[in-house]
Order: sequence, then C-alpha cells, then structure tokens
Amino acid sequence: MRFLPEQQGPKVAVVGLGYVGSCIAAILADRGWTVTGVDIDAVLIDELANGHCRYQEDGLPELIRSTTGAGRLRVTADYARIRDADVVLITVSTPVRPDGSLLDDQLRDACLRLGAHLREGQLVLVKSTVPPGTTRRLVRPLLERSGLTAGEHFGLAFCPERFAEGTALGELRTLPIIVGGVNSDSTAAAEEFWRRALGVTVIPLDSSEAAEIVKLADNWWIDLNIALANELAKFCAAFDVDVLDVITAANTVPKGAGKVNILLPSVGVGGSCLVKDPWMVWHTARRQGLEIRTALLGREINAEMPEYTARLILDELARAGKEPAASTIAILGLAFKNNTGDLRSTPVEGVIAALKRAGAQVRAHDPLVDPIQAKERLDLTPVASVEEAVRDADCVAVMALHREFADLDFAALPVAPSCLVLDGRAYYPKEKIAELRRLGYVYRGIGR
Repeated sequence: MRFLPEQQGPKVAVVGLGYVGSCIAAILADRGWTVTGVDIDAVLIDELANGHCRYQEDGLPELIRSTTGAGRLRVTADYARIRDADVVLITVSTPVRPDGSLLDDQLRDACLRLGAHLREGQLVLVKSTVPPGTTRRLVRPLLERSGLTAGEHFGLAFCPERFAEGTALGELRTLPIIVGGVNSDSTAAAEEFWRRALGVTVIPLDSSEAAEIVKLADNWWIDLNIALANELAKFCAAFDVDVLDVITAANTVPKGAGKVNILLPSVGVGGSCLVKDPWMVWHTARRQGLEIRTALLGREINAEMPEYTARLILDELARAGKEPAASTIAILGLAFKNNTGDLRSTPVEGVIAALKRAGAQVRAHDPLVDPIQAKERLDLTPVASVEEAVRDADCVAVMALHREFADLDFAALPVAPSCLVLDGRAYYPKEKIAELRRLGYVYRGIGR
C-alpha cells in the first residue's frame, strides 16, 4: 500500500514540541509544508502560538514567528487534529532511568493518544531516540490498538534525529536522513517523504532496528572519542605537553575513508543525548546477554571531568598561595556547550558543586541561560554582567565560550592580582595564552 499521497505538499503533524520537534516543525513549515504541532503542554502551546520560542537556537525564534504568522505552522493540544495529517512525526522526549533503561512514559502516552485518531493511509515516523526494537515492539502494538495494522493500513518507520544543538537548522537542511521501516513499503514511504520534504540524501536501511541503532552508534562514538581526548589531555599534562598540538598532529594520519579524528577535551560532556544514549546501549546490551564495556567506560571517564576541572582550579590557586575558602571564582558560561543556553546535564554543575564543597565563593554569568532555570538546576543565580562576575575574582573559568565572550578585554577586567584563567572550553591559541601571561594572568587548560 502507498502511505504517502502524491500531491506536492502532504500535511504533516509533529507530536512533541520540545527542542527537536520545534526545530523540525519550523523547518518543514519554512519549506512550504502545512504543519500542525501537537503538545500537551498548554503553556508551551500558548508561547508558540504567539510566536515565542523558549529554545536557544540560532534562527529558530525568527523561523517560528514567520511560519506561525504565515499560517503554515499551527500548534494545538488537540490530538484529534492529527487525523488531518498525511505524515505524523513523533518527537517526544525519551529519557533513561539511572540504570540506563528507557523511561517510556511520554512515548507511550503519545502513541496511545495518536492511536485514538490514527486513520488508514497515514505514515508515522518515530524520531525519538529509543533502544533497538522499540518501534516494532512498543510503538507498533500501541498504535495497532486503533484496529489498523502497521505496514498494511498505515506506514511505520524510525528516522533518527542526528543534528547538533547550536547548528540544528543548517544541519536539518543538509544532513543525510536515515530511515528504516517495519516493512519495505513503510521504508519506501519514509524515504520518499524526506527526499520531498527536505531535499536531502536519504539512506534506507533494512529495518527499524537498524535505524534505531544508527543514532546510538553516533553518540556512543562521540562520547567515547571525547573520553579518549580527555584521558589524552591528562596524559599530555603529565609531560607538560599541549594536548591540542598532539591532537592536531595526530589527526593528519589517513585512516579508513577519512583521517584519524580525535575530538577535543573539555570540562565534560552534557546535553540531552550524549549523557544518556551510551547508557541506553549498555542497558539494552545487558538485556540481550551482552556486556558492552566501551559505552560504560566512556561515560565514567567523561563524568569524572567536572571534578577533575575543579581540582585543576583549586590546585592552581593553592600553588599561588590562595586558600579555597578565601577565593572567588567566576564562571563564564553555565551551559553544556558553546553558544547555547541549555543546562540539561551541564558538566558545569559538577564543577560548581566541587568548588563550593571546597569553600570557594562562586559567581557566574551566562547571557544565554534562563536565570530561574540556573537557580533550580545549579543552585546558583547568575549575575547580570561579566564585570560583576569577575570583580576581585581569583579565577576566571571559561566553561562555555559563547560569542559574547569571544572578544573579552582581559586587560580591563577588574580581577584580583595573579588571576587564574581556567580554559574549560575556549581552546585559546598560544598567542592568546602568551597575551594573558603578559597581562599578569596564570593560564591553565584541560591538558594545556
């Protein structure tokens, strides 16, 4: 059966208007598709309906305002509106429990609500990250409570979301899309939809399970690669070697279809995906009788980096004769990566906690972070400016090099004498480090 109508612009429904769902809905609407966004969060629906975007993503607020204003993107809490759509995307959150097992409450709820309004001929695409087998063994039977059969009456496929926060809109327009259906008709329909919807390369796989594993493999590799970079940084520091020099040189070796590609060390790994997907791999493997060690090891190494970074700060202060309890540390950047305001699983939380345990006074500034969220998640209310954060500070710790921090005039900062600059994610070049030292700062980076 054909699950995708032949007209130029099928109607699309996006179930779950969190960060991923909002990005996808806005992009599809911007490309001229009629999109209905559905979410049970009434406050979020009201915000989006009025053109407001709570997510920090370059270009997304403008895109939501323009597409809602033009009527191509409509948002609602009414699941019955799904019945009008030809294609339904499921983009709800799929967190994991402490043991790595999928916390599927939101996914189950979305499927049950969707199933109540499912009609014959629709194509359902799951984009929420899940363990292999979830589309076939969880989503499918929940949707089939409608009396319709997946692969026969409606199409069902998994299409992993792989864009990175901060560059999402550009990557949505260019990254290849992976599709894997519960049968060949579903895969073919998903492939055709994405090719028409985004005009990008589409890679069909043999099953929904294969497509589900792709997303996990990507984040498993990234997390493990960063763990290698973090341990390499510690190794280089033991020999007074700059880890960035080593990585740059090491990455020139041809290997496979490209070159060696060691990523960069940092204060740690955060966000909504990298900290949970390896645990999802580990837990799912154990249920299959497999013991996957690399996913677990990568997580353990990266989870230690906030404590390691705090120890770097405290050791450098001690070397300068400064007691932690008498020291003030200014944190610039609270988010989990540069140029985002996302505090989910930010490694900076662990740094702040360790510094406070040592008795240090901690101040912070992050122009992209919601102060209320910062207080709730980090037990720290950011101050309003860089100058207020760094006044008389014994250490300026750059944990996220937002664009607003790129041109800091260190010569004009009202810091304490012999102030330490801790480079957690700025990756300052050697010329900048030399300049800082000429200005009287002490510099220390991760493996530098």
